[in-house]
Amino acid sequence: MLTVTDAEAEVFRDIDEAAEIVRDSDVEQDRRVAAYSARSDAFRSCFPPAEADAFGGFLAIFSDPDYPRLGFSLQVDPSDGSGNCKVWLYGDQVDVETAALLIQTVARSALPFGFEYALDCDRLRPGEFGGGYVVIREDGLEFGGSSQLLDRAIARAHHEGVDGYVLVTRDVEAGLLFWNTSAGFGSLEAATVFSEAEAANFDIPIADDQPEWLALPAPLS
Repeated sequence: MLTVTDAEAEVFRDIDEAAEIVRDSDVEQDRRVAAYSARSDAFRSCFPPAEADAFGGFLAIFSDPDYPRLGFSLQVDPSDGSGNCKVWLYGDQVDVETAALLIQTVARSALPFGFEYALDCDRLRPGEFGGGYVVIREDGLEFGGSSQLLDRAIARAHHEGVDGYVLVTRDVEAGLLFWNTSAGFGSLEAATVFSEAEAANFDIPIADDQPEWLALPAPLS
């Protein structure tokens, strides 16, 4: 569930019908253009035409544009009177990437936003159970899963650096300074995080105090 503006809710209300149109490959081009023109102004603003297809911008959110299926159901509640609405996305076989791209494109007022999902199977097979999450920001998506987190937790028992490395130097007045690939040495919050392989092949910059690699601690659980 996420809370969006009334204008954004108007776009979500158009999604199911738009998805039905793009699923039907037999719809003639002129009918397709007419169907797109019948969408709300808010929908057409979010999904402008692309690649000579009126629905090209909309198709871009699908993980497989040649086989456009939402993989989830949408429910848009009435406005709560304050200019906002609640939107629900749910289903048994949710297309996680499509859901994330839809939210990123339409629900700008709700960002940053995230959701979790569960994985299961009708047979007891190793690796078929677990879950994951998606963090949705204006500038990108971050995916993570319980399997990945489990592997990292086990790896931490064997060696440091599984969570990455930062390059640090010491300044007499400022104390510790951390390397940022774009801006040079500065604050920890802006530091560039390197994998073990990236750190091994990185050309360390010259500084008054010889820079050193520090392994990052495990994130808060």
